[in-house]
Amino acid sequence: MTLVMRISPKPALRWVRRALLGASILALGYCCLVEIDAWRFQRQEQAKIETIASPAPRMIRTDGLIGRMEILRLGVSVAVVEGAGEVTLRRAAGHIEGTGLPGQPGNVGIAGHRDSFFRPLKNIQRDDVIVLTTSRGQFRYRVVSTKVVSPSDVAVLSPDGTEVLTLVTCYPFYFVGAAPSRFIVRAARVI
Repeated sequence: MTLVMRISPKPALRWVRRALLGASILALGYCCLVEIDAWRFQRQEQAKIETIASPAPRMIRTDGLIGRMEILRLGVSVAVVEGAGEVTLRRAAGHIEGTGLPGQPGNVGIAGHRDSFFRPLKNIQRDDVIVLTTSRGQFRYRVVSTKVVSPSDVAVLSPDGTEVLTLVTCYPFYFVGAAPSRFIVRAARVI
């Protein structure tokens, strides 16, 4: 007679379910904290924008807040701050260092995450209007083209002697992980 012991899988499954539930709660909590931080940061920057938009100084500061970018047709309204680091792009759109500033000849480069503020760019169309509000006033740009490039193609940020705006985000929009390409929106200044 062979004695076979059966081990019930129920306790092990219970622990796996608890571990997965705990991991899910932690992930959801992290996502909520990121969203709350971005919302709070946007509100603070909006208050600053409202104070700097009155009598316009001659210079746009490049040590923090640049202004606000809006694309009304897409419902985009986001603070633009200096830099394109991970923390900056989690909270706002970032002015790419070394690119031009609104109101000056050159290429104004602005980056944003495809899974937050720049997600609506998937629906951008030629002739859409992008408004940048800075301490020097409002600058309007009209979309002239969109294209997909490799991450190493930084020529899209090169100045060409005119006033242009280039928006940069990862592509494809619904890709999970580090995206293999960049989505570029090019807009010319409307005077």
